[in-house]
Amino acid sequence: MRNLVAAALFAMGAGAMTTGACAQDTAPDGPGPNLVLEIGGSVQGEVVIDLLPDVAPKAAERLEELAEKGEYNDVVFHRVIDGFMAQTGDVQFGKRGSSQISMAGMGGSTEPDLPAEFSNRKFVRGIVGMARSQNPDSANSQFFIMFADAPHLNGQYTVVGHVVKGMDIVDQIKKGDSAKNGLVDEPDYIVSAKVEK
Repeated sequence: MRNLVAAALFAMGAGAMTTGACAQDTAPDGPGPNLVLEIGGSVQGEVVIDLLPDVAPKAAERLEELAEKGEYNDVVFHRVIDGFMAQTGDVQFGKRGSSQISMAGMGGSTEPDLPAEFSNRKFVRGIVGMARSQNPDSANSQFFIMFADAPHLNGQYTVVGHVVKGMDIVDQIKKGDSAKNGLVDEPDYIVSAKVEK
């Protein structure tokens, strides 16, 4: 349900994506707050995301709130498409070791879904967007980090932040099977998430 409107977007946008070779690997750190993710699994390291409450106040507040409650701890990167994005944040079904891990990507938090907060921010390498179903007002807890520019997402998804540290870690997150829409076997995960103001 909440997987980025998956196969269709991937098929539609694959040719439109660029590798981001000319894009900076990290954007300047703004006023924050920052979401700090400790990544574990096949790669270990820290990823720092500058949240953008001036662009998407409700989405930024949601990520901050869930991180402060420890909801993102042990949540896997359930869908990772090489050259596109890494998706995580399913706090309902995406916990490592959960008996419901096969449903990762279908859940959200116990909080209500969020209204779309579309902006003129471009989906370029390092941007963090809110995942949703086909309903624009269905974002909840899941988010994705862009490996590369994807102009076909512009104005279609809520931009909630951008990576300011650790894109080298993001690049090493275990990739999924392209024949299975990026589904990852033994996925990497968020060891812990915290907020720095």
